[in-house]
Amino acid sequence: MKEQIKKFLNEEQDPKAIEKITSKLNDLLMKNEEVGYIGVQKKPVTVFPDSIVVTNKRIIICKPKNLGLSMDFTDYTWDDIASAFVKENILGSEFSFTTTTDLSISIDYIPKTQARKLYTYAKEQLDLLKNGPAPEVIPIVSDTPIEEPKVKEEIPTVEAVVEEPETIEEMETEEVTDYAEIMPAVQPVYNTPTEPIHTPPVNSTTSKDRPLAELSSEELFDKLQNYKKLLDNGLIMQGEYDAYKKEILGYM
Repeated sequence: MKEQIKKFLNEEQDPKAIEKITSKLNDLLMKNEEVGYIGVQKKPVTVFPDSIVVTNKRIIICKPKNLGLSMDFTDYTWDDIASAFVKENILGSEFSFTTTTDLSISIDYIPKTQARKLYTYAKEQLDLLKNGPAPEVIPIVSDTPIEEPKVKEEIPTVEAVVEEPETIEEMETEEVTDYAEIMPAVQPVYNTPTEPIHTPPVNSTTSKDRPLAELSSEELFDKLQNYKKLLDNGLIMQGEYDAYKKEILGYM
C-alpha cells in the first residue's frame, strides 16, 4: 500500500492522513473502482484534517473522529452529482459539489493545487457520464493504407493524358502552314481598315510565294498582324497563332 501512497503525495498532501485514508479505502473500494485523486484539508490548527477522495465511480468524504482512531465515510456516486465548483480563498480553496437532490457539500481549506485537481477530475467524470467515453476506433480508421495505391495509380494516367495534346499540337502546326498564306487575301473582308494597307502594293501578293527570310521587317510585321486578326476572328486557333508568331519573330 505504501507504493500507492506515493502517487498521491505530489501536491504536498499530509503523508499520515493519506496513509490512514488509503488503509481504510482498501476495504471500501468496489470492483473495477480506482482512486483518481485525494485532497487533504490544511487548516492552520487542525490535527486531524478532513479529506476528499475522487474515484472513477464516486466522491468519498472522509472525516476523522475520536482523535483520529476512527473515520466517517460519506459517498456520492457520479450519477447523483449535478455539478462541481472551486472557490479560491486567501487560506486555501473550497471544493464543493451539488447533487441532483439539491444538496450542497463542500470542504474548505483545501490547497489551491489540490482543489484544482479535484475540480478537473470531477469535470472529466461528469463529462464521461453525459457523453460517454471517446471512441477509440477513430485512430484505427485513420490508418487506411488502401488509399496510397490509388494515388500512385492516378499519376501515370495523368502523364498519358498530358502527352497526347503535344502530338496534336505538332500536327496542327504543320497543317496550318499549308493554308496560312491564303488567309491574308481573305482578311480585308472582315477588317476594312486594313484594305488600303495591303491591297495597293504588289509585295502583299509576291510575299506569299517568298520565304520569311527574304521578307523585310515591315512585311514580317504585317504578316504577324494578319495572323493576329485571323485569331481574333476565330479563323485560327491560339496554338497556331503562337507557332506563326514564334517563326516570324525569329526572322525579325
